[in-house]
Amino acid sequence: MPVDPTDASIDIDFAVPFKHRLRVTDDVAGADFARLTDLLESGSEGPARVLVWADADVRVASDRVDLIADRLAKSPGIRLVAPVTSVQGGEGVKNSPRKMEQLLGLIHEANLDRRSYIVAIGGGAMLDATGFAAAIAHRGIRLIRLPTTTLAQADSGVGVKNAINFFGKKNWVGTFAVPWGVINDASLLETLSDRDYCSGFSEAVKVSLLKDRGQFEWLVANAAAIRRRSRVAAGKAIHRSCLLHLQHITQGGDPFETREARPLDFGHWSAHKLEPLTDYRLRHGEAVAIGVAIDCLYSSLKFGFPEADAIRVCECLANLGIRLWSPEIEPIDRLLEGLEEFRQHLGGRLTVTMLRGIGDPIDVHEIDADAMRFAIQRLKEIRAQVSEFKIHRTRAKARGTKAV
Repeated sequence: MPVDPTDASIDIDFAVPFKHRLRVTDDVAGADFARLTDLLESGSEGPARVLVWADADVRVASDRVDLIADRLAKSPGIRLVAPVTSVQGGEGVKNSPRKMEQLLGLIHEANLDRRSYIVAIGGGAMLDATGFAAAIAHRGIRLIRLPTTTLAQADSGVGVKNAINFFGKKNWVGTFAVPWGVINDASLLETLSDRDYCSGFSEAVKVSLLKDRGQFEWLVANAAAIRRRSRVAAGKAIHRSCLLHLQHITQGGDPFETREARPLDFGHWSAHKLEPLTDYRLRHGEAVAIGVAIDCLYSSLKFGFPEADAIRVCECLANLGIRLWSPEIEPIDRLLEGLEEFRQHLGGRLTVTMLRGIGDPIDVHEIDADAMRFAIQRLKEIRAQVSEFKIHRTRAKARGTKAV
């Protein structure tokens, strides 16, 4: 019997090709400037039309932003359509819908189209907001990110997620969009405070725990050098972290989060709750460090992750100069509400990545609340033993600790 076409069900799998362009430079405002201009394609319609948006604090602290803009304005085949716009950095730019309206207004005033470019120079929060504006204007304007923080260069700068905060919740409104290009430039990190510089390496620790035991061991051995801002050690840590994130995104790691798991969000269920609880006074990298430490300790209680390794994770984070506690963690039951918010953000059943071993992640769908409370209290004890970024406790005592 012939099929009625009005009743037919049609399912067609298809794939859309993307290209992710990463460039690593030492001085993009100077000797490496061509790495930026090579990403700006002119066409039959004329020069590449470019807007430059920069984190306001970075622009004040460094002349590199204006130097980049000046050189773009003088480059053949490129048209800088407006002066550099300073954009508020930090989480504040993500907390106000008015800021997003202003960014979209700038795109409209400049008459950008889908073949135009926005060059965004700033930290992770600023790149999140500007990336969201670029993704929704005309359903997508080409975005080139120049991350100015260790955290953004090691992690979010090469990500495909853009968002702003809404309803008091982290990243509640956003998109998935592959950036046209990303330039990790070492000179752009020079204006960072020690606090911001160090806290960004929590994401490097996170991804090494998920994917590369050798890299974790390297971070343990080189944490003090990174904290001292050794350019060689920090550069290696950032680049390896960036590559591990990029490989996950581009090699079958579910970049648009269509499945249940979000492995790169290891440690983030509590981090995303903790940030608004502190009114974003806590840096994202600091919140992630706390979240990673909590989930490593929980994994040691529930999934066989060696407790000695969980302690080493805490030591590594402390030696990197990252705080491991915030008063807003308590009351703990309030923090545990972050599990439901994490589930809602993805949808479906709760799926949280934990560890059976370094490089051996596992997805779990239930959390033992009592064990999680114990893990959090355990972190508080460990944090209290941190002095000059070293944990004064014996391995024998660690081995003798009883789990619940």
